[in-house]
Amino acid sequence: MPEYARSLDIDLPRDQSAFLWGPRKTGKSTLLRRRFPQSARFDLLDTRLMLEFTRAPWTLADRVRALEPAARSHPIIIDEVQKVPALLDEVHRMIEGDRLSFVLCGSSARKVRRGRANLLGGRAWGFRLHPLTWREIPEFDLLRALNRGLVPQHYDSARHRRALSGYVDDYLKEEVFDEGLTRNVAAFSRFFDALSFCHGELLNYSNVARDCGFDSKTVREYFQILVDTLLGVFVEPFSGRPRSRAVIVRAPKFYLFDVGVAGHLTGRRIGHAAGPDFGRALEHFVLMELLAYRGYRECDYEVRFWRTKSGLECDFVLGREGEVAIEVKGSANPGPGDLRALRAYVRDHRPRLAAVVCNASAPRRTPDGIDILPWEVFLERLWADAIIR
Repeated sequence: MPEYARSLDIDLPRDQSAFLWGPRKTGKSTLLRRRFPQSARFDLLDTRLMLEFTRAPWTLADRVRALEPAARSHPIIIDEVQKVPALLDEVHRMIEGDRLSFVLCGSSARKVRRGRANLLGGRAWGFRLHPLTWREIPEFDLLRALNRGLVPQHYDSARHRRALSGYVDDYLKEEVFDEGLTRNVAAFSRFFDALSFCHGELLNYSNVARDCGFDSKTVREYFQILVDTLLGVFVEPFSGRPRSRAVIVRAPKFYLFDVGVAGHLTGRRIGHAAGPDFGRALEHFVLMELLAYRGYRECDYEVRFWRTKSGLECDFVLGREGEVAIEVKGSANPGPGDLRALRAYVRDHRPRLAAVVCNASAPRRTPDGIDILPWEVFLERLWADAIIR
């Protein structure tokens, strides 16, 4: 499998510790080995080590004291730290008492938070690794990315459907059930299957609950589990201060963390760059790029959407004041109907930039100032800091 140059820069001053979170197989361990090649590493996927630390977390300090002084001068890496939250008390003590630094890596902070474990009181910076991005992949292939997703092993796999199937099953088992985040295996499995019809749509918890056969409160909890385990994200609606009296919807949308995982759950197979499935997948892909850019550039803008009760919708609105509006279309030549919702948003909110991201062959601008951007051009401008900062 190729080695990708990741965009996340974990630049730590001396004696500074960090958390690195991210879904499994996104490349956290590989990134840390490359970034900190001289660091000692404790991997809690090693069952014997995990059981030892579970029974006696203080033995971590014994093992660290046994390291050579040169190894102790580099950040000490603990992988899958959420498996033994009690280790964080030992880490805290060594940060304070021994002036050591740690990088604590994991796929979910939910178990740590629920157990009220020590999150080091601001002594560790927080980082998050996303799946691969457009700029990290040489000779990027859009259809390959939309069908396989951007988890590195899936993008490169010759048997990506089998890999995606196993990945989803592993998450159901390992990330949710084995971590004790829910005890009702059958109910959560039905909920996970239900994501196929509500992914990327306005969330109606009552409808999902009815289809799954349990109450809305449980559905809300299950969605929150996916967000806390970094398997998904809520995109909230933007209301702002409109100049018209359009009634804005209040329900959020939910997207899974990877376009390939979403495609597996929905049974989607995209043969060419056109059609509704391509458009929905392209929208999801653009969202993932926006979120990765925001995280890696350490920006604080919000990513929301805008939709009126009459059905006009702008896919993504960026910034607290909604200063950037983005509509994503699978078409190669968006027409007036494709721009109707975006024009309504422009009339109401006067954004600094309004753009349609699509499959066009070249950029153009409409007489009223809307940019029609090929998706590659949009991503070039995004990562060049020309869309938002």
